[in-house]
Amino acid sequence: MVAAASVVVAVGTVTGMVSALDDGRGADEAKPEVTSSPRLEQLPVLPSPSVTATKSVSPTPSSSKKVSPSLTRTEKKRQPATVSARLYRHPDSQVLDWVRSHPGDPRTPVIESRIADQPAAVWFADYTPATIASRVRAVTSGAAAQGRVPVVVPYAIPDRDCGGASEGGAPDLSAYDAWIENFAAGLGSGEVVVVLEPDSIAQSDCLSEGGRADRFASLARAGRVLKAVNPKARVYYDAGHSGWNTPGKQAALLKQAGAASAASSDGIFSNVSNFHTTADEIAYDRQVLAALGGPPGLGAVIDTSRNGNGAPADGEWCDPAGRRIGRTPTLGTGEARIDAYLWVKLPGESDGCKGSPGTFTPSYAYDLAR
Repeated sequence: MVAAASVVVAVGTVTGMVSALDDGRGADEAKPEVTSSPRLEQLPVLPSPSVTATKSVSPTPSSSKKVSPSLTRTEKKRQPATVSARLYRHPDSQVLDWVRSHPGDPRTPVIESRIADQPAAVWFADYTPATIASRVRAVTSGAAAQGRVPVVVPYAIPDRDCGGASEGGAPDLSAYDAWIENFAAGLGSGEVVVVLEPDSIAQSDCLSEGGRADRFASLARAGRVLKAVNPKARVYYDAGHSGWNTPGKQAALLKQAGAASAASSDGIFSNVSNFHTTADEIAYDRQVLAALGGPPGLGAVIDTSRNGNGAPADGEWCDPAGRRIGRTPTLGTGEARIDAYLWVKLPGESDGCKGSPGTFTPSYAYDLAR
């Protein structure tokens, strides 16, 4: 059984580095009580961008209706967008809330320097079509003002997580298509990385054949809309991770969802909320890209937020012990076809075992950081 990449609290909060919610942050704002004050030992240095790291897991939602996009751009006219080397750290997140509220906790310096100070993805997991454009715009405009590149995660596909812990999303594909159009309206005109619907492709086996086809058509349209509205947007599609589907199987699914088309895709993402080593993910992603085909400019981004020690041998996915943070987020990996190492999942936000799903757990964050 593969664990969901991102546990979403029932009210619509998420487990990404930051959640950009409509009104109030609900469970995302919960600050678990500090129950112990461990003595700070001599700690290892942070992983450098040149060190080989580890890998991660993901599963997701589904849907029911087909959409026919009306965009007319041809693939030959599309050119890969150039991405700068600087990622954006949104000034609002659960870990930052905790750090600000606990200046005297012995764990705070480690959690702040190794987790809170790092740039991370901003998740949009609640279906709020009336406000989604303005909330996305708040993130992208903040990044543009600093000359940095934001990472945003639309996570509202219908039948999300196949009814599991992260269930939710738009009521149907027609509603989702409209939501994505509003989401795109907030992207602005600057550089932005879009991690499009974690688990939506790798975890689509709970859908009927027709349901998968409809979902994939909607995802293909979503990519075209996002890139048409902002040609500098880089859109990546769900490739699961190296411990899930075979590269050939995953590539076949990705192709159906439009990931091989330059009009809708810049490539794939893997390891969201999982623990597989960076080396394994690099090898896997390159195999998926080779099987996928498409323009040579397609690349991959890898979630390295919790993969510093690799995946547990027993396959445990829920806040497993002995894990650590992985490579620092960067858009300069030095690896062919690997466009970025990102922190898509917030280190310290629980999968549901060390704390309530989607809430920041300082003891878990400290264990990962040290």
